[in-house]
Amino acid sequence: MEGPIWVAGAMSGTSLDGVDAALLKTDGRRIYEFGETRYRAYRDEEREVIRAAFGKWSGDAGVEAAAEVVETAHAAVLSRLKGAEMVGFHGQTLAHDPQGRGTHQAGNGQVLADVLGLPVVWDFRSSDVQLGGEGAPLAPYYHFACAKWIGATEPLVFLNLGGVGNLTWVDPRLEGPEKDGAVLAFDSGPGNAPLDDLLSARRGVTRDEGGALALSGTVDHSIVEAALRRPFMSRMPPKSLDRNDFNDLCSRVDALSDADAAATLVAVTVACVAEGLRHCPIPPTRVLVCGGGRHNAAMMQGLAGALSCPVDPVEEVGLNGDMLEAQAFAFLAVRVVRKMSTSGPMTTGVAAQVGGGRISRPRS
Repeated sequence: MEGPIWVAGAMSGTSLDGVDAALLKTDGRRIYEFGETRYRAYRDEEREVIRAAFGKWSGDAGVEAAAEVVETAHAAVLSRLKGAEMVGFHGQTLAHDPQGRGTHQAGNGQVLADVLGLPVVWDFRSSDVQLGGEGAPLAPYYHFACAKWIGATEPLVFLNLGGVGNLTWVDPRLEGPEKDGAVLAFDSGPGNAPLDDLLSARRGVTRDEGGALALSGTVDHSIVEAALRRPFMSRMPPKSLDRNDFNDLCSRVDALSDADAAATLVAVTVACVAEGLRHCPIPPTRVLVCGGGRHNAAMMQGLAGALSCPVDPVEEVGLNGDMLEAQAFAFLAVRVVRKMSTSGPMTTGVAAQVGGGRISRPRS
């Protein structure tokens, strides 16, 4: 079967807000239609179970409990999406160490396949890492399809600001994402994770709503400059980060007020993005922002001031910035089943085009 099908994709990011789920009609090359979307927030106690397992690997204490939370939440939200023939399930990243122990996403696709009664494609990152790639980011091939869908004719960047920041430079003039020069993707630096952690520790809230606190603060530029001197920033892309790779930023702003600390952490994220854009083969004509960071006015204003091209939320071109990652794993699920690549040398640094993912089918 080669035609377009309806697929449900689900994503739970490192910001731990909840599970995004979306229906997408695709053949793994093109977007044909966007379908229904759903969201299921993590409860505070669920969030703490997952957070306690960050940095841990399969078999470690707390991982099984985190996986059960992830599976339960995903089953609940995906069961509300009707009409899918298949599911793309990313799981919850707990640890990511591509040059060391590998990559670890909590959640078993077989459990979901049995509960939902549908084939589930999952474990998207392991094959790429095993073959020498970074295993991240994985949304770039979908970003290329999005660029085609919006009718882009010049190079542009999709910037995802979740827990970690990552960007995809796309040249939509080429035929497909596998073509040389079609995409370049890499993690740019911290996204919302340090700021979210700061607000959780200091104020007991999950985020700086709208960026109001950061807008009221003053940036400590010495901390920003120090962040830009970290070894990761000088590495050539493709490259990837674990959520915890920049978690010492919170301790570096210990002496600052809440507002100044928030402003400084936002400035670090912005500066890392600006530094990352220097790697683009051709300067982008536009930056389209998805993920939770686009709701932070301090972050969006900072990007607009730091970058030399227009910066807009993806809603400006008719895309759903909350669901783009969930849609991406629906798209990638079709590519896995149809034996197309899901990553390549210019997205994860793997030596050749790789098709990752495992397929679990219902046992009853």
